[in-house]
Amino acid sequence: MDGAPFDPQAAPWQDRILRRRLLDTLQGLRDCRITIDEAGQKSMLGTPANAPDDTLHAHVRVHDSAFYRQLGLNGSVGAGEAYMDGLWDCDDLVALTRILVRNRDHLDAMETGLARFGGWAMRGWSALMRNTRRGSRRNIAAHYDLGDALFERMLDPTMTYSSAVFPAPDATLEEAQVEKMDRLCRRLALAPGQRVLEIGTGWGGFALHAAGRHGARVTTTTVSRAQYEGARARFARDPAGRRIELLLRDYRDLAGTYDRLVSIEMIEAVGDAFLDGYLRACSERLAPDGAMALQAIVIGDQGYEAARRHVDFIKQYVFPGGCLPSVERIARGVARATDLRFVALEDIGAHYAETLRRWRARFDAAEPELRELGFDDAFLRTWRYYLAYCEAGFEERHIGCVQIVLAKPGHRPPVPGLSTPLAG
Repeated sequence: MDGAPFDPQAAPWQDRILRRRLLDTLQGLRDCRITIDEAGQKSMLGTPANAPDDTLHAHVRVHDSAFYRQLGLNGSVGAGEAYMDGLWDCDDLVALTRILVRNRDHLDAMETGLARFGGWAMRGWSALMRNTRRGSRRNIAAHYDLGDALFERMLDPTMTYSSAVFPAPDATLEEAQVEKMDRLCRRLALAPGQRVLEIGTGWGGFALHAAGRHGARVTTTTVSRAQYEGARARFARDPAGRRIELLLRDYRDLAGTYDRLVSIEMIEAVGDAFLDGYLRACSERLAPDGAMALQAIVIGDQGYEAARRHVDFIKQYVFPGGCLPSVERIARGVARATDLRFVALEDIGAHYAETLRRWRARFDAAEPELRELGFDDAFLRTWRYYLAYCEAGFEERHIGCVQIVLAKPGHRPPVPGLSTPLAG
């Protein structure tokens, strides 16, 4: 997006002060470089221009001095807001966000003063978005009930909105999503006829996979009306749908006993205050010899408490009520609220970075069509920023994604080569 040229020296005095502060802060960037372009007036910040070719570099074009005001008022969230409003652009949003993540300790200065006051206001707003039963329905609807038009164009044919696992670098996104689903089934040694509970239906891809390829009897639940209707239509068209029961129900209101439980990237929508209750509910639904597989986006253990309190761009504009757990926080909840035991844990964060690259490419290719369907510039810019923001987080290992297997005390997994199950 090209904005009208402006003279930074003719900007309001408040903007000039905030601009100077930002440029001084960015001058201390390590192992990377940012070029700020203001109507042809360029400032080269960070590592010198003769740095190695593989040094991260981003070129930022500022269209309006109000960008500096947004940043000064709301810190890093303000930067995202200014991008939504078209006040700046960048040739490589992923590289820029990687630079900011890599230098986050140095850039804490941007979260002081008025930006810190804005952070208090956003935390107050976030507290109102707690994931009670009613709050969960509202928060999920804010993201998933956008209509299928966006997701059909961004996702693969399985309509899976979670990290794939790429069996080979040249695998298609669809092949990688099928591998992810099958890996979860293999981890649980899923067998024909077993009763499986899925918490978080999405558009029904996993339920169809477990029922169709593994012969399981699946009960799957969601609180998203749009996803419920979409999954119901898919199940009606697929023969495997006869082995699937679809519910529009909160996880706290489920009943029954199941051999296996699967929850794929739903725990991020639970919230810290409800995390123990969520894990307890999962445990209570499992048979004494049952097991569950959990796929979760996680924050590092050391940064969990700070992240829990901080309202970032995604919490504010994309996933209201969201809270990334840490592995330690999950383990603590398992110990406090359940009798489950850890069986396996694998980090698949690198696969998520590639998944997001594929989504972003599909999103960019579909932009003209999305505009024709009525998605406006602010919406498209929000999603472009969100996808780049997440991809950079995984590239820099600021966030990760894990597959965890938890089991009840009576679970005895089969072991290849042994004629009898191995005692746990």
